Amino acid sequence: MALSESNIRLIFGLKMRQLRLDKGLSLSELAQQTGISISYLNEIEKARKYPKADKISQLAEVLEVPYDQLVSLQLDRRLAAVSELLQSNVLSDLPLDIFGVEPADLLELLAGAPSKLSAFVSTLIELSRNYGLGFEGFYFAVLRSFQEMNDNYFEEIEVAAATFRREKNLDTLPLTPVLLETILQRDYNYSISYTGFEAQPALQQLRSLTIPGLPARLLLHHRLGNEQRAFALGRELGYQALRLQIRSYTASWVEVKSFEQVLNNFKASYFSSVLLLPADRLEADLTVFFANKTFDFDFLPHLMEKYGVSAETLLHRMTSLLPARFGLGELFFLRFEKGGSADGYSLTKELHLSGQHNPHATMLNQHYCRRWVALTAIDALATEGKNILCRAQQSHYADSENQYLVFTVATAASAWQPTDSSISLGLRLNAATKKKVRFWNDLPVKTVGETCERCSLSDCEQRIAPPRVREQELRTEAMKKELARMLKSV
Repeated sequence: MALSESNIRLIFGLKMRQLRLDKGLSLSELAQQTGISISYLNEIEKARKYPKADKISQLAEVLEVPYDQLVSLQLDRRLAAVSELLQSNVLSDLPLDIFGVEPADLLELLAGAPSKLSAFVSTLIELSRNYGLGFEGFYFAVLRSFQEMNDNYFEEIEVAAATFRREKNLDTLPLTPVLLETILQRDYNYSISYTGFEAQPALQQLRSLTIPGLPARLLLHHRLGNEQRAFALGRELGYQALRLQIRSYTASWVEVKSFEQVLNNFKASYFSSVLLLPADRLEADLTVFFANKTFDFDFLPHLMEKYGVSAETLLHRMTSLLPARFGLGELFFLRFEKGGSADGYSLTKELHLSGQHNPHATMLNQHYCRRWVALTAIDALATEGKNILCRAQQSHYADSENQYLVFTVATAASAWQPTDSSISLGLRLNAATKKKVRFWNDLPVKTVGETCERCSLSDCEQRIAPPRVREQELRTEAMKKELARMLKSV
């Protein structure tokens, strides 16, 4: 793979700085010996400039290396893993400025402790291979971190969507697919069809496909429900209203080409959720919900119907508004699907604000705790013969002090959704939650674990695997105590 221009500058700057430090030269001393200004040398080392041939010759002579070696894109053994990272072009795809990081900052880290950092990068690459994490997975992990850094609240998109509603006179609820289709067709010259996938068996898993052109063509799968159609149409409006050029043309994902593509898809999706669930109206509804002293099991399904959205869209939107409008920032969001793993349940989406909360995904093929309301709600769909139900509980973790107030909406398999699933929102049970959510003490308390393998509960009837990890931890703790006692007596 050809290296980008920015990464070529990174490699040259890294090599020059490393050779300068190996010779014990300061920038000032290197400037004196080469006749190149300190400021220009600094620009080279910070990967902002690439010198011309005459200056490279001067640098090679003073640094006592052949010209070809200095301009070579090969790094020595100490930086082999870093070279692999640069060859991937990941650094070019990631908008580091979002995180306040410049390439020069990264370069300084690389040059400061090359051997140690190289070993660290090599470890990350090995872990990604072992767990099958490609660059696509890396991009989505970075996006999740970006959301968590910002409490999943983005004021610019909130304002843009609110302005769009006013300009298009969208005062009614819910915003129906027909209304959103009209805006795309009238204002953005779209052609919309629900019959484009039948003749293409390979595309049956796609929710939508956008074909650019004049007019742009939007194909929506005929099996989508009204809630999914509205969200897909709102996302397409988001691409247009926010003027996002680099984008994915399919939903679900087929190919991920860059982080900017992933980020723009998130922005357009966020726009859609704000469009369908305007902040002021949803805040007013949630204020009523939280003011009740008893939990209303019909309230969240009622909101889904009122706004014409799915459980996932509603609860994910709440992760944005609860920190920003209610001061409830310690929360998690989870999507579980039945089947798809040895555990019988797959955690397919998660978001944690203000720290890593229980539960979270595990790659160790362990069995999630069967006491979680996220899982019991899925099982209740079949036993109660319902297509949708809401459940809630206080979850107190057996092996920690963590306590959460958890709401779950479970939905049965449908024409598009092949398996039963649940969407959960968990609030850490702290002083702020108890003050804002008046029904917190009305909910049943359940002692839960993380996974069966890590759980210390000895009387759990739902256990489906022995606590092997927890038992090993206890054995290790006992060994540490005995070693400390013996060493103390020496």
